[in-house]
Amino acid sequence: MNGASAEMAEPRAPRGYIQPGALRELWFHTGTACNLACPFCLEGSRPGDDRLQRITLADAKPLLDEAAALGVRQYSFTGGEPFIVKDFIRILRYASNLGPCLVLTNGTDPMIRRLDEIGPLAAQPFPVSFRISIDYADTHRHEAARGKGNFEKAWRSLAALHARGFAVSLARQSDAGEDSAAVEGAFRALCGQHGLPRDTRIVSFPDFLPPGSNPTVRRITEDCMTTHHDEESRRSFMCYFSKMVVKKQGRMRVYACTLVDDDESFDLGGTLAESLDKRIFLRHHRCNSCFAFGSSCSELA
Repeated sequence: MNGASAEMAEPRAPRGYIQPGALRELWFHTGTACNLACPFCLEGSRPGDDRLQRITLADAKPLLDEAAALGVRQYSFTGGEPFIVKDFIRILRYASNLGPCLVLTNGTDPMIRRLDEIGPLAAQPFPVSFRISIDYADTHRHEAARGKGNFEKAWRSLAALHARGFAVSLARQSDAGEDSAAVEGAFRALCGQHGLPRDTRIVSFPDFLPPGSNPTVRRITEDCMTTHHDEESRRSFMCYFSKMVVKKQGRMRVYACTLVDDDESFDLGGTLAESLDKRIFLRHHRCNSCFAFGSSCSELA
């Protein structure tokens, strides 16, 4: 099965799980098409990719309305690259009438070309914020995957959005054994050089591996989730308070996790109502990152 992992543990040990609480954040995957083809992409996104299809306002609207009725507090969007989606500005405009929005983008040409469309969103009833991926505080290392010129484009995009009144953050890649304080210090120096606040939020992520990867990981058991986590820390898992909507084969589907769309056991149904109370078993290799590192895509307060 795609996304499955080889596990090191007694296979009969009961698998660990999260019993979801109230839905507070709804994510939309805008599709795996992207203007870039980063080799490490956890979605395997690249130009023209349609493993996950591009969404339209007509696709998103029923789920946004359902989420609003449930009291969802934030709407977040990822890809692929959201700004290559024709309807994306319309989707953002609709969503930001319902609640705060967060957009994950690579901050390169597709977003830059639409800055004039993005600007008026600053006047929406609820704020729209942006997180741009800048993998490393080093031009050459960043551009080895993302292409020449894209390091400076991403920084200019952060500055342009900040100047237009939007809250911004950045996502970076973490290295095993890194000096995290030194790395963040380098990023904060770059923030200052580009006219951004030095306390700009920085979200770091480990390598989640491309879709369909099958690494050997330790099985997360019920005992793991009670010995190493308590009720409060289990609530910090994104599958406790969030869901993600994807479009597959022309249908909108609700998935348990923003990081897992390559395992059908994480498909919880076609509506939020169907998905709400379903127990989430921590069977995907990316669940181990959440277990070990507390990895979270969310900026929900």
